[in-house]
Amino acid sequence: MSLKREIRQTSLPAIRLAVISMILCGLLFPLLVTGFAQVLFPGQADGSIAHLGTSKIGSYLIAQNFSRPFFFQSRNSSLSASGVDPDITLQDAQSQVARISSATNITRDQLNTLINQHIEGTFWIFGYPYVNVLTLNLALIQSYQTVYQQLDPNIFRQ
Repeated sequence: MSLKREIRQTSLPAIRLAVISMILCGLLFPLLVTGFAQVLFPGQADGSIAHLGTSKIGSYLIAQNFSRPFFFQSRNSSLSASGVDPDITLQDAQSQVARISSATNITRDQLNTLINQHIEGTFWIFGYPYVNVLTLNLALIQSYQTVYQQLDPNIFRQ
C-alpha cells in the first residue's frame, strides 16, 4: 500500500501541473495574444486579406498560386525555405516581364514601370528591394482591366 500511496502522491501533482500548463499555455495565452493582436493590429491579425472588388482573393502575407502565364508568379520553393513567402526579388519580377508581355501584349516598358511602382523597400542596408506578387498582380489587373477581362472573363465576377 505504501508504494501505491507514494505513486499517487508524486503523480497527481504532476498530472495537475500538466493540465494547468496545457490550459494556460494552450488556451488562455493564445487567446490573450490574439485579443491583443486584434486590438493593436486588426488588419494583420485578420490575415491581411486582399480583395478584388468585393471578393476575397488571398492574403498579402502568404504566397498565392499564380500559374497562368499572364500573371507574375511567386518564386519556387527552393528559393523560399517555407514556400509561402509572398515576395519576389526585383530581378525575379523583371525576369518574368517577357513572358507576361507575350501573353498579354502589354509592353515590356509598361510592365517594368508597374514593377518599379510596387517596389517595397528594405530597412536601411539590410536586404534587397522586393515586390509582393499579389500586390503586383492586383495592380496589373486594375491597370489593364480590358486585357484581363479578355484573358479571363471570370476575373471580375463577384
